[in-house]
Formats: sequence, C-alpha cells, structure tokens
Amino acid sequence: MLIELKDVNKTYQGAQPLHVLKGIDLNIEKGEFVSIMGASGSGKSTLLNILGILDNYDTGEYRIAGTLIKDLSERQAAQYRNRMIGFIFQSYNLIGFKTAVENVELPLFYQGIPRRKRHEMAMEYLGKMGLTDWAEHYPNEMSGGQKQRVAIARALVTKPEIILADEPTGALDSKTSVEIMNLLKELNEKEGMTVIVVTHESGVANFTNKIVHIKDGVIGEIEENQRHDASPFGEGTIMK
Repeated sequence: MLIELKDVNKTYQGAQPLHVLKGIDLNIEKGEFVSIMGASGSGKSTLLNILGILDNYDTGEYRIAGTLIKDLSERQAAQYRNRMIGFIFQSYNLIGFKTAVENVELPLFYQGIPRRKRHEMAMEYLGKMGLTDWAEHYPNEMSGGQKQRVAIARALVTKPEIILADEPTGALDSKTSVEIMNLLKELNEKEGMTVIVVTHESGVANFTNKIVHIKDGVIGEIEENQRHDASPFGEGTIMK
C-alpha cells in the first residue's frame, strides 16, 4: 500500500479548538487516480496538507510506502516532499521573475542536480507538456492553461511517487479544465502515476477512478467511478 492513514485526527488550537479531521481512515494504492471531494470547510485541504507533509496531525498514523510520517523536522519533511511528492496548485505557484524552464528546474536545484542536467530534464518535461517553444517565456506571458502545464512539468520533473493536485482547475475555464484533467488522467494511465486530486467540483472528480467524499472532517462514501472517461464540464476539447 502506498498511502495509509489510520484514525488520523487534527485539531487547530485557538480560543475555540477546531476539530478538523475526525478519525480519518484511507488507503491509496500505487497507480490509483483518486479525488478527495468535499465542500469548503469539509477538511479536504487539511487532509491534503497532511498527505503532502506540509502539516502535522495530532493522533493516528500516516504511512507512505510503509514509512511512518510523524513529527518530522522541517528538513526531514522537505527531503520526503522533494523525493516522494509533486505538487500542483490552483494558483500555479510559479515564480514570476523566472522563465518556464527555470521554474521547472527549481526542484532539481534543491536536489543538488548540476545545472546542465537540470536544464536538460526541465526541457524534456516541458516538451512532454507541449511547451518547448515557451521555455524562455515568463509566467505573465502565458495563458492559465500554459501556466498550469508548466506547474505540472515542475511537479513531474523529480519523478515523484505521488502527484497531489489542489483544485488544479480552479482558475481555469471549462475547456482548459478538461485539457488539464485529461492530461492528469493520461499521466495516471500511461506512466502509472499515483494522482490525488482535491476538489469541490464533481466535474473534476468524475475524471478519477475513485472518489473519496469528505464532510465535516469525516470520510463518507468511497465511490468506484466507472464513468471517468466522460467530459463532465460540457463540451470541451480533449488534449491530444
């Protein structure tokens, strides 16, 4: 099992403590394409932060490939994130003063990979996203869909075990959303990537093979999705 959560609880302390995750049990196997779906305030973002080793949990167990992830130092957490996880964010999180290729190179820099090799790998992954001609362009010269593809190239370039996508279509129009979700689906099917998408949109969730519903910090129904080849945003162009 790639990801295992057992009875995971998380409370944010404050004037009134907020119990956000209430005994989460969740298993995700290598190569699955899963969406975690819930409304605002359901706990899905907190769950994503714990899966991405961006936040600690209070009680329970979280394991990646059998390794317990708990109370890591910031340095240990960063090492696990760099090695195991690629992130895709709603707001792209690209650095505005760096070109597309420099943005994709960045995680390789943190891994200590030499400059020439970094550049080669970044160009390879931009090529996979159909963005070779945009390598020297800055984010403000690109469309939302192009920026998200740069972000996907950056997430993939370290060859992580897990892709975590946080509302990856939230800032995109419906046609581009279909393209991005088809791209993630293709990565899952052809590359065997484990992809976890956090979303509040059923249209996004319908692209995935398994839909995990979360409400008020509790996992409810886990739905095996048979119709994940639909184009749920309405008419859209499927990326070739």
